[in-house]
Amino acid sequence: MKKVFVTGASGLLGANVIIKLLKDGYSVIALVRKKSSYLGKKDENLELVEGDLSADISLFLYQVDCFIHIAAETRQDLLSYKEYQKVNCDSVADLFTQAEACGVRKFLFISSANTMGYGSDDKPGNERKPQAYPFTRSLYAQSKLEAENYLLKQHKNTEVVILNPTFMIGPYDNKPSSGKLIFWAWKKRVVFYPKGGKNFVHVEDAADGVVKAIEKGKNGEKYLLAGENLSFKDFFKKINIITNQTPVMIPIPDSILNFFGRIGDGLRMLNIKTNLCTSNMKALQVRNYYSNQKSVEELNMHYQSTDRAIEDAIDYFKSKKPLI
Repeated sequence: MKKVFVTGASGLLGANVIIKLLKDGYSVIALVRKKSSYLGKKDENLELVEGDLSADISLFLYQVDCFIHIAAETRQDLLSYKEYQKVNCDSVADLFTQAEACGVRKFLFISSANTMGYGSDDKPGNERKPQAYPFTRSLYAQSKLEAENYLLKQHKNTEVVILNPTFMIGPYDNKPSSGKLIFWAWKKRVVFYPKGGKNFVHVEDAADGVVKAIEKGKNGEKYLLAGENLSFKDFFKKINIITNQTPVMIPIPDSILNFFGRIGDGLRMLNIKTNLCTSNMKALQVRNYYSNQKSVEELNMHYQSTDRAIEDAIDYFKSKKPLI
């Protein structure tokens, strides 16, 4: 039985990756801050280890075949790059060094699609396109790209594969994280939507891509885990159809988003934490679209519909009534 070490087990993707690993017969060691924070399925082949990303985990890495690093600082309100760099870059380098010293065969790093250039409906972004504005101004996306560049220079002894999921939707979104976008429209009489769009992927498919990369992922390569390209308007329409609701749909003018972005920039200059900033507001205005061709061809990926992702996410939220 192959042994895998996983960070970020309490998050949306982490929980789904562990479920998939156990289903496929892997033995899993998962790093968590608190064992109670893991809300996925328990299993005799799952060992939860309490600690943070700065801990010495080398004791657990001997005889581990693959290290899957999912944990990251994803909050959008932090004020300085150093706050992201500490977790998303420095910790990555330290964990990779420990894995390499312990003879781990493969290191999978979960990054972001926004380290690559997005595209349009006709020409979606791919693994070859360089990062583009406004994500070149995103402190989070910059930190993930820095970590990618570091790892891609270190893959001589331990193989490195980078997975770049797009916007994930599905079950085990306990905070919720990306699922907040569903609550934006669910049970609302009026839905205000920005004019941009995203690529949406079922989190189960993203987890499947991570697990498939253990065997199929090529050393030194990046893979977009991408589902369906949709405007925010069309995404919210799907929620309306699935939940049998008929809200009034009103577009948000770009000028208003730009105004709030400038307000956020001013608040940040006063050291006030806020999700508002120019880059985040600009991100809502672009068609942030990507291609999954490489993952389909090299990882043998098959992607479910966004409708299914929304349905599964809503079913999960309904089962966790305190979240609603």
